[in-house]
Amino acid sequence: MPLSFAQQRLWFLSQMEGISEAYHIPVGLRLMGTLDPEALQRALNQIVVRHESLRTRFVVVGGAPVQQIDPAKPFDLTIHDLSEASDAESELQQIAREEARGSFSLSSGPLIRGRLIRLAPTEHVLLVTMHHIVSDGWSIGVLVKDFSRLYSLYRAGEVDSEPVSAIQYVDYAVWQHRWLGGDRREAQGAYWETALSGAPALLELPIDYPRPAQQRYEGRQVRLSFDATLTGELKALSQRHGTTLFMTVLAAWATVLSRLSGQQDVVIGTPVANRTQRETEELIGFFVNMLSLRVDFTGQPTVSELLRRVRETAIGAQAHQELPFEQVVERIKPSRSQAHSPIFQVMFAWQNNEVSDLELPGLHLSGLESESSVAKFDLTLNLSETDDEIEGILEYSTALFKSETVERYGRYLVRLLEAMTRGEDERVSQLPMLPAEEREQLLVGWNATEVAYPLESTVHGLFEAQVEGSPESTALVYEEERVSYGELNRR
Repeated sequence: MPLSFAQQRLWFLSQMEGISEAYHIPVGLRLMGTLDPEALQRALNQIVVRHESLRTRFVVVGGAPVQQIDPAKPFDLTIHDLSEASDAESELQQIAREEARGSFSLSSGPLIRGRLIRLAPTEHVLLVTMHHIVSDGWSIGVLVKDFSRLYSLYRAGEVDSEPVSAIQYVDYAVWQHRWLGGDRREAQGAYWETALSGAPALLELPIDYPRPAQQRYEGRQVRLSFDATLTGELKALSQRHGTTLFMTVLAAWATVLSRLSGQQDVVIGTPVANRTQRETEELIGFFVNMLSLRVDFTGQPTVSELLRRVRETAIGAQAHQELPFEQVVERIKPSRSQAHSPIFQVMFAWQNNEVSDLELPGLHLSGLESESSVAKFDLTLNLSETDDEIEGILEYSTALFKSETVERYGRYLVRLLEAMTRGEDERVSQLPMLPAEEREQLLVGWNATEVAYPLESTVHGLFEAQVEGSPESTALVYEEERVSYGELNRR
């Protein structure tokens, strides 16, 4: 069976060394209460039965990769007992990192695995890792929902009587290839060709380290949050301009990137679930698509004008989201480089796949917080709304940025958003972006270069004192020539 276009791209990428970990999807569940190990194992086994994608391998036939679906096998669950460990939480985080980094074989499978960690008699952690080629962010929610339902059934001694979906991921892949043979492919392709014509190949942000010749995928994260007051003001601003919170924050994030890079043309990537057929909503699979959102800063737009532009761009992109990103790249034919991703290098994602707390028979289930060590792009802003606040992370490539640089970018975003809510008629290029303390440091602290010299000293006397104290120190530099204080004095 054919691969979807997204799978094809990921399969080809997987043939390169050092990128596999960047395309793993780890899930961590903390289970508090009395665990039924047999019900847990049976629930995981049945999830694999219900989702063909989790039984799929990718083999080469006639020089091209194809999907091969295997019969269901018991879920391979490794058990760790940390109940006697002196620092169980630290060991847990180490195991979680190792689990997320472990390699997969696309040709041998399976492309899902798990570990169960016992921290105490009534505290366990379940770690599940899937390869992105058979899963995506939305799939995390499907996995957790299925696990909760099935565990509850088996814990109660019941059986799973819900029919397995007749539609599976491979059906979507076949449909996608047929769909792209029609007129809609041309219409969507024409939209993206117009939208991205002449866009810059690279967003040239100031970076701390030279960009490697080949993109690396090591990364880290810094946290950021918008308090309830700012979140409320952003909601009010969005309502006045007919935008979503996503669009409003996108406008601010694009402004930060534009001002840091000095570019008036900024392209930011964003993921969309791409589950436009209802039957796909309950499937585990690689459906997500990437949209390229181009933000135009020419003409010195005001906040109001920028929000209008961003809204128009986002709505247009959503209306043409079905063309796979891989096909957009093929249509646009941007200049390619192994040093960075094509079309965009910065992402913005509004997450809605966080694991919510759930009550199961005898168990309280919650998500396990852990830090990712990968970065598929230069920068990725991940946000979600929790209660009355917006929280998230800035993921960054450690090959390009120091953590303090990215933390500063996060502060710029918060400060700019605050300014946007108070100055809708102001030009975004003139809005304050530096926090007060950083502005003070730039304008005053780093410019405090005055030196107090003794009033009774002469200039030549100060020079002779310098010669005596450090004669070998450099006094003058001209092109490739350097002259020390001692040599200058002898001349």
